[in-house]
Amino acid sequence: MGDVAKVIALDDVRASQKHQALRQQLHERFDQWLDALERQLPAAELSLHQVSETIWGLRQPLTASVAQTIVEHRHQAEHRRASLHCATCERLLQARPTVRRTVETLVGAIELARPYFYCRQCQSGRYPLDEVLGLRAGRMQLDVQQAAVDLATELPYETASTLFGRLSGITVSSERMHTLIQQVAEGLSVLEAAPSHEEIERRVAQVAAGRCRRPVLILGIDGAYVPSRPESARGRRPGQARQRARRARWQHEWREAKGLRFSLLDGERIVHVLSWHQVQKEHELGEALQQVKDAGVIPEEAVRLCVVCDGAEWIWKHVQALFPNACQVLDYYHCSEYLHKVAKAQYGQTFQALEGVEATLTRLYMGKVGTVLGGLRRMQPTSAEARKAIDNCWVYLNDHRGRTHYGKLRRGGYPLGSGGMESSNKFICHVRLKRSGAWWYEESSNQMLALRCAKYNGTFDQVFTRYQHQKAES
Repeated sequence: MGDVAKVIALDDVRASQKHQALRQQLHERFDQWLDALERQLPAAELSLHQVSETIWGLRQPLTASVAQTIVEHRHQAEHRRASLHCATCERLLQARPTVRRTVETLVGAIELARPYFYCRQCQSGRYPLDEVLGLRAGRMQLDVQQAAVDLATELPYETASTLFGRLSGITVSSERMHTLIQQVAEGLSVLEAAPSHEEIERRVAQVAAGRCRRPVLILGIDGAYVPSRPESARGRRPGQARQRARRARWQHEWREAKGLRFSLLDGERIVHVLSWHQVQKEHELGEALQQVKDAGVIPEEAVRLCVVCDGAEWIWKHVQALFPNACQVLDYYHCSEYLHKVAKAQYGQTFQALEGVEATLTRLYMGKVGTVLGGLRRMQPTSAEARKAIDNCWVYLNDHRGRTHYGKLRRGGYPLGSGGMESSNKFICHVRLKRSGAWWYEESSNQMLALRCAKYNGTFDQVFTRYQHQKAES
């Protein structure tokens, strides 16, 4: 027992000595930084702005030196490593002269001197310290890359580059940000951008707390138009390798980014659950929705699923196939638009037109869709335009007659409008992609949309972890 106590005490002493040595080195680094700070501060009376500006300009030399000191202290064995077994042939390799490397992190540029090992037989070399520290190829490390991508998903590339440099003191060009977006989002699928089943269950449980009925989970499906340029717009800039669109040679077009959104209704508040938007065909969105259902991401047994959409046939086709038991609601405001078109064409801009629309909406609210359809059939069109509007409205309401019992739906706690989906279109698609002068290739727009979905789904960190693993394996 006494021998064990001695060993424990000796280990404690050694650990304490190492800790004190590290603190001493950090104090020395800080003293050096204070000397630099004193040299930078003006001799005259100082304003708070001058003090702040001076310290801000010197912040990274301090934080970088602290990080470098900790790395050197914690990994002394790797710095001093003299031999290493080859990972392939198990030959014992001797260390070659150290190779210096500077890496850029959010705390500043860190200089490393690493021993190098090379196997002539396998013709491969290794830096063990790089492996231990999880360093990536290139100067810019993962924390800088993640922060740059985070900013570039919110702002135009040039603005993001300028602001990133101002805030971090690190220069990342707009071209580099664009490349990082492509690399991180490459091959990203709806399930990789979606929260886990457990996370969604947690959000459902929070909304359900204190309620006697299951919470309402809303599914919205809609499209948002994105300014696009064709692939034929790609061309080479003279004298440079990178590609660039030549405006005079292509015509822009607006393409529809079809998307879906699951959200929880919490009183007057909407709790976001899952969004996925892509410039895609309707069957591709259906496949994404099928993946979500098959993966069991949505806890259907714990919620009352409600689908609120406009009258697009392709939307209801997928809804009927995947969620036949869901409560289906024709968006009240899209329905109202059809009725207003009929009234305007039949009566013009008159009080009678407004009165007719209000009366019809009241009948729909009371569940009398049959009465409304009969009334449309009995109308005597005053013009060809009115006849067309009446026929279109009759077909529209007849196709969705089971989705217009608005009063019953309201009493059941279901929403009547698709405002949540329209909001998703705005803050995921429009805010970033509909910028002045911006025209997107389909691949680039989908990569940006995928990352923005991940951010608002709360899965941006796990998407970047996926990218980190892909880089490590390559």
